[in-house]
Amino acid sequence: FQRNTNDHPLVNYFIDYFPPVTISPKMTRQQILTLIAMASINVSSMICYSILGPFFPQEAAKRGVDQAVIGLIFGCYAMCSLIGSLILGKYIVQIGAKFMITAGLFVSGGCTVAFGFLDRVQEVEVFIALCFVVRSVNAVGFAAAVTSSSAVSAKVFPDNIATVMGFMEIFTGIGLILGPPLGGWMYQAFGYEILFIVLGCVLLLTVPLTMWILPSFDVVASQDSFLRLCSQVKIIIICFVIFTLSSGIGFLDATLSLFAKEKFSLSTGSVGLLMIGLSIPYGAASPIFGIISDKYPFMRRWMMAVGGMATSISFCFLGPVPILHIKSQLWLTVIMLVVIGFSLCMTCIPTFTEMLICAHENDFEEGLSTLGLVSGLFSAVWAAGMFFGPTTGGYITQKLNFEWSAGFQGGLTFLAVSTTSQKNHHRK
Repeated sequence: FQRNTNDHPLVNYFIDYFPPVTISPKMTRQQILTLIAMASINVSSMICYSILGPFFPQEAAKRGVDQAVIGLIFGCYAMCSLIGSLILGKYIVQIGAKFMITAGLFVSGGCTVAFGFLDRVQEVEVFIALCFVVRSVNAVGFAAAVTSSSAVSAKVFPDNIATVMGFMEIFTGIGLILGPPLGGWMYQAFGYEILFIVLGCVLLLTVPLTMWILPSFDVVASQDSFLRLCSQVKIIIICFVIFTLSSGIGFLDATLSLFAKEKFSLSTGSVGLLMIGLSIPYGAASPIFGIISDKYPFMRRWMMAVGGMATSISFCFLGPVPILHIKSQLWLTVIMLVVIGFSLCMTCIPTFTEMLICAHENDFEEGLSTLGLVSGLFSAVWAAGMFFGPTTGGYITQKLNFEWSAGFQGGLTFLAVSTTSQKNHHRK
């Protein structure tokens, strides 16, 4: 369609906001191999992260570790990932995207195996210290792999970033789905040690696969910086939205299993199945929202606003918050987890593309260097939320209860939605 001044205004509106769908050319061999490599990274990283949820809080609690420290053990992963993402995102060109991915996977595989031997440590203080050390190094390894993989995906698919990101989130969802039940089942069947050894070895096997199929890039370093990128108001607002999303996920990872066991008397395996309620809708809806984000750009800000509001309300009903005077029910918890998974996906998918567009609108170069900055900032803010969620959530849960802590997460998300809505109103 072409715009014509003689047409009715509604026709021109339709043409402006609903552009014709163009048929993309067939994917090249390089693009297909890149998708395979990125999918394997997303699956493995999410399994390694989410596998701890059903059993590690109980394992640590049996050794005398309190809830706040357990939250810090989960949170230190995110804090080290934050620092690693900023540094590695800045120097992705100098280090090399392919080397960064393979080296990160190798380090993470080794740390996963090492974590499996921590059950042999008897002293509580030594156990806690080693948990912090191994989780921290593991976080830097995955920060390298994930930050570089996001930049590479955007480089290989410059015209369909949100669609590809949505497709990749399917595998993120698969990892989140497989992690909790796999962890709960293997823990019950084989114990603590075998679980991590097997997982670490599988992760190490992805290293030669990635080295073989991933393309190399010849690029030039840029003079742009994170400071200049973060000076944009739109970037700050989007980062706050990302922060609240990851904070909610981190909070659930550290606290939901204990709440479900105490409130509903669920087994470790059942807790793993319960956490699938968050992962399945997230993974299933990701490609749909990715396509919508790419085809209809004006929908992105509404996706973030509506998704954020749904997330906020769902967290308040997850416990539920005591002021609602609603009794905790297993069916209500499951429904709220499903809504949270769906709404988190709706909010998250457009954020990377919006950040990249904002960077290009402010004269950042269109290349791997800028992609590294945006990917590094995205990963760092996500990691900051993953640190804040379990640490703050663990503390509030210990001092009050899970219900109030979930309500706090809902309030934080509502604050982000309000900020986004004000920005949209100001733009209008």
